[in-house]
Amino acid sequence: MRGQKRVKIEFRLNGELRRLEVPAEATLLEVLREELGLTGTKEGCGIGECGACTVLLDGRPVYSCLLLAVQVDGRHVETIEGLGTEDKPHPLQRAFVETGAVQCGFCIPGVLMAAKALLDEDPSPSRQKIREALSGNLCRCTGYWPLIEAVEAACDET
Repeated sequence: MRGQKRVKIEFRLNGELRRLEVPAEATLLEVLREELGLTGTKEGCGIGECGACTVLLDGRPVYSCLLLAVQVDGRHVETIEGLGTEDKPHPLQRAFVETGAVQCGFCIPGVLMAAKALLDEDPSPSRQKIREALSGNLCRCTGYWPLIEAVEAACDET
């Protein structure tokens, strides 16, 4: 990773306290993928346009490619790895699979995190609210309707 100067940070990652020393200019995305090996969060555009790198910071969706890792000091970060497990998937994960919303899968981690933030705030959002919540996530495969339908299906389970 870039640079020489390293900074100590402490934050909760998927519920677990993490203490790291990271390059001062490293993004959260770089630290998640390169230092922690959490590759579920994807790097798409690197400039905050595609949403593939979306994670939750204190429950709110953010682009981890635009956030310096030092900015998460003392905060809570949730990634796709913290959403569910293979044995016990989150209702959103189950709905995305059951409705066929997962195609190539590249954008799905970011979409799921954006959808989780929405459902945590509003368990029964309107279709318009779902569209707005997912508007920061680009998907080239689905045409978006399957993503919206999957979120609607998950509303019944959350």
